[in-house]
Amino acid sequence: MRICRITGSVHATVKDPPLEGAKILIAQPVDLEGRETGAPFLCLDRDGAGEGDLVLMTKEGGGARMILSDPRSPVQCLAVAVIDDIHLAE
Repeated sequence: MRICRITGSVHATVKDPPLEGAKILIAQPVDLEGRETGAPFLCLDRDGAGEGDLVLMTKEGGGARMILSDPRSPVQCLAVAVIDDIHLAE
């Protein structure tokens, strides 16, 4: 699992059939302090995330296919939760 900030969305006129009607987002990995930690990637949204939201991301195809209940889905990255707040124990 990774924490990412949503920086935008992708609009496609043609999608693989399992992706029709799904929202594709641009996710920027961040650390616990919100600093960027690598290259952005595309993910499928299941939780209504929008630009600027922090999300919990699974970036493993098998897990994404299990959540989507579709063993043939081409999805590798899936936003599984919108993060409201992070509290670190000191």
